[in-house]
Amino acid sequence: MRKRRAEKRYIKPDPQYNDLLVAKFINSIMLEGKKSVARKIVYTAFNIIEEKTKKSGLETFKKAIANVAPLIEVRSRRVGGATYQVPTEVRPERRTALAMRWIKTYARSRGEKSMAAKLAGELISASNNEGNSVKKKEDTHKMAEANKAFAHFKW
Repeated sequence: MRKRRAEKRYIKPDPQYNDLLVAKFINSIMLEGKKSVARKIVYTAFNIIEEKTKKSGLETFKKAIANVAPLIEVRSRRVGGATYQVPTEVRPERRTALAMRWIKTYARSRGEKSMAAKLAGELISASNNEGNSVKKKEDTHKMAEANKAFAHFKW
């Protein structure tokens, strides 16, 4: 290996909930370096969740992340000219990163008015084990299940 491995960057927890997961999510929602806008979106979404479900926004968020996080995924592996989709376990960090990315992506494609409302809707449905982001996780698991025959190509 020529280059050294990238150093792990540590971020500070967010100011309102003092939670690292929320801070990471705010960073993933952020566009063009506008963190204050991203914070406002996430906190407003949490308030909307509290109004709609009468449950804590933070708890709903954590439950949604847990429900969307995939346990197994397929990765392409070339063996003798053929490319196989090899099922592999997902590392915990990547698991949460994928969950956040999927929630963010499917929230953006929803039909509500504001981004905060879209995000709240996606988080509520994900915490109830429904919605597009949970469907994406199930599809990922199905792909891995279908390609279980190639599990011996793991590296």
